[in-house]
Amino acid sequence: MSQEIVISPSILSADFARLGEDVTRVIAAGADRIHFDVMDNNYVPNLSFGAPICKALRDYGISAPIDVHLMTNEVERLARYFKEAGANHITFSYEAITHTDRTINLIKELGLSVGIAINPGTPVELLYPVLEQLDLVLIMTVNPGFGGQKFLPYTLAKIEALRQELKRQNLLGKVEIQVDGGVNADTIRVLAHAGATNFVAGSAIFDAEDYAQVITNLRELAIEHESPDYVDLSFRGE
Repeated sequence: MSQEIVISPSILSADFARLGEDVTRVIAAGADRIHFDVMDNNYVPNLSFGAPICKALRDYGISAPIDVHLMTNEVERLARYFKEAGANHITFSYEAITHTDRTINLIKELGLSVGIAINPGTPVELLYPVLEQLDLVLIMTVNPGFGGQKFLPYTLAKIEALRQELKRQNLLGKVEIQVDGGVNADTIRVLAHAGATNFVAGSAIFDAEDYAQVITNLRELAIEHESPDYVDLSFRGE
């Protein structure tokens, strides 16, 4: 493998009546990180949860890395709250902020790793000038706001283009390509082949009876179909 495959279950699909137990189970089943989809009912049309949930999981004893995607306005303020609550990583939505460079630097100054997410309709080329400053790029493969949506095949071209640009900038293996939206055993093959290395999955994992079986299967499929140096996908969802 050219880069480690990362499976990041999204707690948006977890059982909130027993969240600590559910997260403990998914980590024991082989999850690499825990993913937070934070929504503010402003930037996106849904309201999910905030930093107190992160703190509650830390207080419960969860020690796995927590990866927070802020689908929100007020990114800089919320990043501070999540830092205090025990988060390890903040990804912010490119479309939600005004000053990209300033926001990147603020998150780094908090001692957190940093990523940028782009929506399906946003050109990935807009991120090329700042790739060297990032730890992760999240390509949204559905429109943000709700879990359980179907994967949008046209986003594959953006993953391919990003991978080739990272290679050109000598950043391949240094900047993770994360995908979120419709990730399951059917789509992970083409996502991995396009160049993704970090896979956020919600309902595909938390709706299953056997978390370990699903996570192991997703990882094996990603490794099997991991991107070659030259990417030429035939699958476009037709």
